[in-house]
Amino acid sequence: MGFAVSLHLHPAIAGEPLLSVEEFTAVAGKGIKGNGEGRMFDRNNRRQVSMIEREQLVKHAESLRLPGFSPGEVRSNIETKGLNLIKLIGQNIRIGAAELRIYQPRTPCHKMDLLAPGLRKRMMDGQQGILAEVVQSGIVRAGDNITPLP
Repeated sequence: MGFAVSLHLHPAIAGEPLLSVEEFTAVAGKGIKGNGEGRMFDRNNRRQVSMIEREQLVKHAESLRLPGFSPGEVRSNIETKGLNLIKLIGQNIRIGAAELRIYQPRTPCHKMDLLAPGLRKRMMDGQQGILAEVVQSGIVRAGDNITPLP
């Protein structure tokens, strides 16, 4: 079992820093309520929630000789500890009151190299986090346990 270290919402204007929040509402089939102030909610696709492991971010920072990454800086909705997210692809997880289905690795975008040259390449081959879709609606809070479901 792992847990949600921090939660983040995309801002209204694409490309601006993510907003840290203490909780959000995940809505089945639609995503995170308020993500991108609505521009990233109910887009009729599976890309509803992004997640990455804080442990992985520490390794990336060390390999790039950086002091670290601030919460939300790598543009994931949920930063976790205690789970290997890549190994959970194809499975459902419970986080807070919500249930998510992890369906594929996240593809790092060009913004990662703007953050730190070389980061995008480091975030390949199982080192980049995952994408999930919301299966059951519920509130997710920073500090919530994350449990893989059978």
